[in-house]
Amino acid sequence: MSSGAGDHSRIIEMAWEDRTPFEAIERLYGLNEQAVIELMRRELKAGSFRLWRARVSGRKSKHQALRDPRIERGYCKTQYKHR
Repeated sequence: MSSGAGDHSRIIEMAWEDRTPFEAIERLYGLNEQAVIELMRRELKAGSFRLWRARVSGRKSKHQALRDPRIERGYCKTQYKHR
């Protein structure tokens, strides 16, 4: 699936979110984890990319298979502001 600039912004936002697994990004935008990493490397400044990689590497909440099976949602209900 091709994604535009607005989609890139949303994908980056989802990738930074602790509770949004890579599988959710793949379902919505067709980008697997490796494609998200490549997008983040291309779109973020080098330092921001390194911070993000350190943050998500090994984080259970970013991988559906590693999450507690009782967690069914991808994000916290209070995480987003009303638009």
